Amino acid sequence: MNFKIEINKVEKSRGENLDFDAIPFGKTFSDHMFVSDYEDGEWKNHRIIPYGNFSISPANMSLHYGQTIFEGMKATKSTDGNAWLFRPEMHAKRINKSAWRMAMPSFPEELFVQALHELVGMDSVWIPPKKGSALYIRPFMFAMDEMLGVKISKTYRFVIMTGPVGPYYPKPVSLLAEEKYVRAAVGGTGEAKCGGNYGGSLLPAKEAGERGFDQILWLDGKEFKYVQECGTMNVFFVIGDTVVTPRTGGAILEGITRDTFLKILEAKNIKIDVRDVTIEELVEAHSKGELKEAFGAGTAAVVAHVSGIQYKDKFMELPPIENRKIGTMLKAEIDGIRSGEIKDGFGWMIPVKSKVLV
Repeated sequence: MNFKIEINKVEKSRGENLDFDAIPFGKTFSDHMFVSDYEDGEWKNHRIIPYGNFSISPANMSLHYGQTIFEGMKATKSTDGNAWLFRPEMHAKRINKSAWRMAMPSFPEELFVQALHELVGMDSVWIPPKKGSALYIRPFMFAMDEMLGVKISKTYRFVIMTGPVGPYYPKPVSLLAEEKYVRAAVGGTGEAKCGGNYGGSLLPAKEAGERGFDQILWLDGKEFKYVQECGTMNVFFVIGDTVVTPRTGGAILEGITRDTFLKILEAKNIKIDVRDVTIEELVEAHSKGELKEAFGAGTAAVVAHVSGIQYKDKFMELPPIENRKIGTMLKAEIDGIRSGEIKDGFGWMIPVKSKVLV
């Protein structure tokens, strides 16, 4: 199905003279954004307009009751200069899973993908050519009803904005295993990419920073025994000759980068174990010299190597990056597939096709 999207282009792009080597993450935005509104039970008024501010009421329900969800994805350029999307259909499905959990309307997946092609095609000049950098894409949805009262909104706005980014975590991160605060519990919103999950993580991260750590290693909220995520990412460990990652189980985000890693590992016949992982197991593996690697997996960072983990009074220092094979390989594999230097044997890379002349 082809949806009608109204186009309002800027007269002159701001990205033509951009210095891609000096881009702060998440602070530079492209020329255009896609916007669609949900009213009377349907999505309507699909449009691509110049990037700019919205005017909303102080009584906007999303500001008070948290009906907000988002996605994070990337567009890149291959070595031949063409623009590509990475597994866009997975993001279309996941944002609707988040919408379901937050009692928000689903967004048509075909329209989601069509809007991505049009928007990224129009703003392709903003895609950094350097491998490892990308055009970060942020689809999000929020309630638009204007009233105070805890209820499901009847109106919503769906937006896709973009901006060029360099590497998210250029250096390895140290983690503090959290024993007081909880990121998510089974039955909560841990599997949804909703704003409240991230807002609630800021104080623990701040306190960890004050203790000299970069991020949190989240444990379960019942026993503080089982590992969930690290910071805002899924987490992987290499124990002996096996790559281990926690099963999602209702409290952990079903990461698309996580799924990508698992498929690459399986294709390379590397041992994988997806199961509940305890913090004590990591302590024991480290004491035996079997904890070879730990790294976060997410769209922004792709791979965030972990330099060490603090649990109670024990600091588990991990081997230097140059001695790590799995995390380094996975990042190189994804970067290579995105640049076209490694053959995409999975059908993940989708060429950007825009009907609008850039």
